[in-house]
Amino acid sequence: MTAADPARSSPRMPLVLASASPRRLALLQQIGVDPDTLLPADIDETPRRGETPRALAQRLARTKAEVARRAADRVEENVDGLVLAADTVVAVGRRILPKAETFEEAEACLQLLSGRGHRVYTAVCVSAPRDVIRQRLVETRVRFKRLSRAEIAAYLESGEWRGKAGGYAIQGLAAAFVVKLTGSYANVVGLPLHETANLLAGLKYPLLDAWRDPASIRP
Repeated sequence: MTAADPARSSPRMPLVLASASPRRLALLQQIGVDPDTLLPADIDETPRRGETPRALAQRLARTKAEVARRAADRVEENVDGLVLAADTVVAVGRRILPKAETFEEAEACLQLLSGRGHRVYTAVCVSAPRDVIRQRLVETRVRFKRLSRAEIAAYLESGEWRGKAGGYAIQGLAAAFVVKLTGSYANVVGLPLHETANLLAGLKYPLLDAWRDPASIRP
């Protein structure tokens, strides 16, 4: 009889994802992390007066984590687990672009981003038991080509922009607009994977367990 592998014998730590974003869920699953529960945190995301894009992303991610933590702790199975939250902010200089919900908002975003660089900030926050909080902020620089009226009109008609920070989805049609990207691509999609994996591993989440069972990893 062989000795048990300590990495396999430890109980699985519950993980709550404080997001309804299918993109963030898919990114987590890409690295073998499948949250046990989805608990989207419905909060006011309005920037405060004078708030920088970096500060906004960090505040919203932490607030989402705190709100979801309180909800998660009402279920016994989640009390000893982790809560993962994130927020993505797109900015041109100090100007924060909205998560476009209307045609007009998306059009204004695309016109502003056309032919220039912008920055994408994603803050990742993990809440652990006993009020332990770990947070990271990741910045990616993106430059768009100069967009023609026809390109903007066609992209708006696609509807892909709806609900997206900055009015575009880099993992979709808008990839055709990107001239240069410096930093994490996953960060622009909505969750920087290297930093997220490090945060989870640092809080003893058994990240590598799924890697030992390839059948459990979703394509």
